[in-house]
Amino acid sequence: MTNIYKGTIIYSVNRETLSVNEDSYLIVEDGFVKEITGILPEEYKTAEVTDYGKKLIIPAFSDLHIHAAQYVQRGIGMDKLLFDWLNDYTFPQESNFKDMTYAKTIYDQLVNDMIKHGTFHASLFTTIHYDASDYLFQKFNEKGLYGYIGKVNMDMNSPEFLCEDTEESLRETERFVKEHLGYRTVKPILTPRFAPTCSEKLIRGLGEIAGKYHVGLQTHLVESIAEKEWTLELFKNYRADGEIYEKNGLVQNGPVIFAHVIFPSELDKEILKKYHCVSVHCPEATNNIIAGIMPVHALQDEGLDVAIGTDVGGGSSVQVYRQIARAARLSKLKEFYEPEGNKQVLFANAFYMATK
Repeated sequence: MTNIYKGTIIYSVNRETLSVNEDSYLIVEDGFVKEITGILPEEYKTAEVTDYGKKLIIPAFSDLHIHAAQYVQRGIGMDKLLFDWLNDYTFPQESNFKDMTYAKTIYDQLVNDMIKHGTFHASLFTTIHYDASDYLFQKFNEKGLYGYIGKVNMDMNSPEFLCEDTEESLRETERFVKEHLGYRTVKPILTPRFAPTCSEKLIRGLGEIAGKYHVGLQTHLVESIAEKEWTLELFKNYRADGEIYEKNGLVQNGPVIFAHVIFPSELDKEILKKYHCVSVHCPEATNNIIAGIMPVHALQDEGLDVAIGTDVGGGSSVQVYRQIARAARLSKLKEFYEPEGNKQVLFANAFYMATK
């Protein structure tokens, strides 16, 4: 099947360069882009063309860190620091996802809003609740979206109503992985919330699941100084946050997505590079909860891959294009106050992170 679209076609060649093709044709064969051309080839002269005039045709946005269950609370409680925000707002709200009527209502609204704003690829946290997590997975599959979706794990340092039994958490996670393998566009991913809410036994067990089913990992990494310090107090046999996941077999078996990465140690960065992990910049959210500003350019210059995330509900909307603008703005502050190693993130780079 052939589809042809005409307009101003823009995409990233690399993080410094945009390809801008005015008054051009995008030729799609069986769902894959075959060609971008200023002159329609003879073989397509009689084909139907959808003409968007001077409007832009761009790749869909990718949101590589979003808390699906927090959609209803996006941008709320921004007077709090991270841990207070979680305890006062997020954890009580997430407990509602044991109710499937509630879960379906929120997840339906989220998916529709993402599509409306051009996000067709995403990596999403759900909650500890199996049925609600399955519903979001099936919703993504039904809509033809591309994504990684993970049932959250947390068995310590969490409120009683969200604190799982370790063995049950592992059983339900393995069931979630097994029952969601083999889908074309949506994949399961292991999702320990972050190290302080997961026991070493739980993380070790997740590593065994990762190796058994060859699935990846998404979690938070060194989001704040307080989190970084707390993590190493709890995991005294480890030298860095990233090493917890490496030594327990969680970064060797699939895509690895670490949200925030604001205060990485040299060992964290070595692990990120070794396993080609993706670090996700969430400019609005980490600014809202005063966690810090990711050193985007410095990480990229060291060879790390950086993407964009809305981090709803720390972020106030699912609009990835707003995060492109905020990434550029915050990088100016980072460069001004911490000039050593930090440079502005230009538009082309931010667009690359959000689409490529």
